[in-house]
Amino acid sequence: MAGSVYDFEAISIEGKPAHLSTQRGKVLLIVNTASACGFTPQFAGLESLWETYRDQGLVVVGFPSNEFGAQDPGSNDEIASFCSLNYGVSFPMMSKVQVNGAKAHPLWKWLTAEARGVLGTQSIKWNFTKFLVGRDGKVIKRYAPTDTPESIKKDISIPTPATPSSRSTRPTATTRARTRSTCPSASTSTTPTTSPCWAA
Repeated sequence: MAGSVYDFEAISIEGKPAHLSTQRGKVLLIVNTASACGFTPQFAGLESLWETYRDQGLVVVGFPSNEFGAQDPGSNDEIASFCSLNYGVSFPMMSKVQVNGAKAHPLWKWLTAEARGVLGTQSIKWNFTKFLVGRDGKVIKRYAPTDTPESIKKDISIPTPATPSSRSTRPTATTRARTRSTCPSASTSTTPTTSPCWAA
């Protein structure tokens, strides 16, 4: 049984392996996305969070899904182009997945088991459900599609789990990380698609 988010891997929207263990020590905001949904404009808010907090250790990760209202029917290439051209998305996007049922991606089975929704429901109800994962790889909070990226800002300053050398000083997600990301930003990328930004 998986113990943390680091036990999972995915495929980037460009078709490359994306091992979540390479993001160890970062704060992850994992979202199931769609290109033709009423909540699709949230891409702009997610990109804003990524741009604001990426250097402090936040990684936004999008997982397209066509599961709700068939609102993401395009290919991975089409989805990547849509996100980049319409919302300037530069945060990591993964290949299209299912998030519910027997064919759900293992990561999403784990996320929904770790943090249930309203009235204790486990299944994802719609696009743009979000999961905040702490630096220890454990799920901190689940957000409904109606919870905007802007409203999540208050939860991003997450205390780092205490270690023997840091029990007296517990930096937050917005102050702890000192190493800048080496991923290209939207302004420096040379391709019209989203970058996996998934350095080992």
